[in-house]
Amino acid sequence: MASSFEKRLSRLANSSAGSLLAGGKIGLEKESLRQQPDGYIAQTAHPQALGSALTHPYITTDYSEALLEFITPPLQGVRKSLEFLDDLHCFTYSRLDDELIWATSMPCIVEGEHKIPIARYGTSPEGLMKHIYRRGLGHRYGHAMQVIAGVHFNYSFADDFWPQLQDLWQDRSDPQSFISAGYFRLLRNLHRYGWMLYYLFGASPAACKSFFGDYRPRLSEYNETTWYEPFATTLRMSDVGYTNRNIPGMEISYDSLEAYINTLTRAIETPHPGYQRIGVCVDGEYRQLNANVLQIENEYYSAMRAKQLPRNSEKPIHALQRRGVAYVELRSLDVNPFEPVGVGEAQARFLSAFMAYCLLQDSPPLAGEEQSAIRFNLSQTAIRGRDPSLRLNRDGREQSPGDWGKEICQQMAGISSLLDQHGETPRYTAALTEQQEAFRDPNRTPSARILAAMDQGEGSFFHFARHRSEAFRDYFHNHSLSTEREAELEKLASESLLQQEEMEARPAPDFKEYLANYFGQS
Repeated sequence: MASSFEKRLSRLANSSAGSLLAGGKIGLEKESLRQQPDGYIAQTAHPQALGSALTHPYITTDYSEALLEFITPPLQGVRKSLEFLDDLHCFTYSRLDDELIWATSMPCIVEGEHKIPIARYGTSPEGLMKHIYRRGLGHRYGHAMQVIAGVHFNYSFADDFWPQLQDLWQDRSDPQSFISAGYFRLLRNLHRYGWMLYYLFGASPAACKSFFGDYRPRLSEYNETTWYEPFATTLRMSDVGYTNRNIPGMEISYDSLEAYINTLTRAIETPHPGYQRIGVCVDGEYRQLNANVLQIENEYYSAMRAKQLPRNSEKPIHALQRRGVAYVELRSLDVNPFEPVGVGEAQARFLSAFMAYCLLQDSPPLAGEEQSAIRFNLSQTAIRGRDPSLRLNRDGREQSPGDWGKEICQQMAGISSLLDQHGETPRYTAALTEQQEAFRDPNRTPSARILAAMDQGEGSFFHFARHRSEAFRDYFHNHSLSTEREAELEKLASESLLQQEEMEARPAPDFKEYLANYFGQS
């Protein structure tokens, strides 16, 4: 008997909605540290030639002044998104002098917290808020954790896909409610199957010892400069990496849009005793925006988030309340050091098909027992995902990552075939096959390839990362932009600087009043 998933896929494939499945849009956000040729984090300011980090739509900074963030607009088709990201790297490298764009998620070399410059965004209230928010992150979690880089994969289905799907599923709810419910259906399954992405795309099995300072992590020693785990996939997503999920009050529900908003609001509005001890404004200097569990929504470091674009100074949570979910932000991807832009075409095609799989698969609410199993699966895959003896918790029974992953890939075959029929390039099945091979042979995963390269002569994680960074620097220096794109990005850089100047010249309330107005929105 066919499963409910198979029935949904069959009905989709035989309807007009099937052809619309390939119309999804992809937006990529890729973080990368600017580093000196010797591997130390750059101490220079964000290059003015790149424009204003506050107002530029595509080139900005994340936590640190040295942590570049490249953002593509939502574009239909994998190639368009990757080409846009490639152009942003090419434009940036032509204006960096001798600095490197670091090719890995884990940084090298960290000389202590004081050597990690917090990003600055000027003197406008908006710019000060962004800076003080980051200052708060440093007080709460330390500076080093904040300079771990990653890739965010933002995905939305085509606007005209949703009404066709709603008709196909004979759903009579409000259209906006149906779309939001669909995205939360997808998000719950991203939690359930997120361990697959750690296994397939994790690319941080090792880290420089300098990242940890005097702290001795629960990791194995590779050599005098490197910590690692022999079967690790993504230290970045493990407990030694980029996380705040174990903080009390951070229990966010994905059972519905309403539950998500209510639990996120509670975290934003609930004081945290430890953060209260830090203080908010001490001796006239702001240490953080507030002393709540989350200062703002962005501090919720989940592996995935529901998103809606805010308008003007609208709070993100209000945007979700008013207009529902517009797209899903997948945040669990490491920077791939074997791809010049940190993410590959086959990877992006697989992720597009995976999003459809998570939408079509059964997705009941996440109960307590299942949430515990999900946490176990994620933590174990991050630290020892390629261990032949590893068994994950699948509905209360044990199963190897390889067997479970191959089964899910087999179920995804119909989706990949459908995307091949209607997509811009028929390569989704090939991308799926590539990941199936990685489940059959763990040595094909990026994490295994990194350790193999270190074993074959790189000598340490630092030398591996610098070698890859230098190779990509040469790649982008030998790769010229089209005249049109060069002019477009030059214009955006100039316009963003003028926009920041105009913002700083406007009459504005004092910062305390600005914050009160922002957080007082209803």
